[in-house]
Amino acid sequence: MLKGIPPILSPELLKILMEMGHGDEIVIGDGNFPAASLAKRLVRLDGHGVPEILDAVLALMPLDTYVAEPAALMATTQGDPEPEIWKTYEQIVEKREPGKKIGFEERFAFYERTKKAYAVIATGETAVYANIILKKGVVK
Repeated sequence: MLKGIPPILSPELLKILMEMGHGDEIVIGDGNFPAASLAKRLVRLDGHGVPEILDAVLALMPLDTYVAEPAALMATTQGDPEPEIWKTYEQIVEKREPGKKIGFEERFAFYERTKKAYAVIATGETAVYANIILKKGVVK
């Protein structure tokens, strides 16, 4: 155990966050997300929800300041309602990274972006469209 590190972050995930450089991306996927088939590096945090993982990751990792939207959600398919969980994500991002914007990526474009991501975190999140991509910034 270490002081100041959220206990939900496993040693494997901490290593990955440390290895990531400016501009690298990490995806946090919900329980339905095809994480294992898309990931270069897969971290399993089954039993945990995306909000608690998002908050813990952003406690340690800054978002990129050189892009307009350093976080991206998987856009809903036509006719699907906006997920309630997105409001929670907005609150977490605003708390940890004030003023940073969250964008949207079409479903299949999100999958393609995930294939290029540094790592993917698979969760037990039950909310749908609860996937988010984070682009790492510079620690100043």
